[in-house]
Amino acid sequence: MPDSGASAGSASDLLLGQRLAIVAALAGLVGVSWLYLFDAAAEMAAMDHATMPMPMPPTPAAGLAPLFAMWAIMMVGMMLPSAAPVILTFATVNRRRRGRGQPYAPTALFVAGYLLAWTGFSAAATLAQWVFEHADLFSPMDMMLTSRPLGGLLFLAAGLYQLTPLKNACLGICRSPFDFVVNHWRDGAAGAVRMGLAHGLYCLGCCWALMVLLFVGGVMNLAWVAVLTAVVLIEKLLPLGAWTARLSGAAMIAYGAWLAIAA
Repeated sequence: MPDSGASAGSASDLLLGQRLAIVAALAGLVGVSWLYLFDAAAEMAAMDHATMPMPMPPTPAAGLAPLFAMWAIMMVGMMLPSAAPVILTFATVNRRRRGRGQPYAPTALFVAGYLLAWTGFSAAATLAQWVFEHADLFSPMDMMLTSRPLGGLLFLAAGLYQLTPLKNACLGICRSPFDFVVNHWRDGAAGAVRMGLAHGLYCLGCCWALMVLLFVGGVMNLAWVAVLTAVVLIEKLLPLGAWTARLSGAAMIAYGAWLAIAA
């Protein structure tokens, strides 16, 4: 007769091994993304110190492609850490369902769906940066807005959004990974992608205004990128995350008003 205790221990070991593998994979993706950002920032700093003009791409599309890649990789580095709890929850529920003979899908598909939402944001951010540059409102060398009034308006808008019911609702879903997985479960590979995309859209609804502030503080200002990443992590993972969103919103409104008036 099989030892039920040994079987339970083996299943627990398998689950722990899977979770460690997923954490390692996520850490690898985030680490590579940040290495790319450090390399890109160092390259821009070297060009700035050499007072060399930035090479012009042969076509607008050729210029937008690397810009889009930069935004997409940056979103991986900034947003994937805060999605780790829901990814691990999906993997745990998925493995238990597999043990009962129910449909199974790789966790990578859930992650792909999640990143698909932020890839869409990256496309929109790329177009916004292109528009700002052509309106002489954005410096391609400094990678930030040159208009203080516009920067103030963006801070005001982001701060006000932090206080809206939509922000609070999306943040609540992001802070409840188990509830999301149970209430939004879909079977199969397509279902895993749909679940990841759905959570990515809630995450986008929670954090898009914070990401827009990259235009103001500097898209390649890694200190500013780290600050916004930390705000996202605190909002989603720590007990007082919802209050952090409200307090940061009030601070953004105050700073945005000062920035607009000082301009």
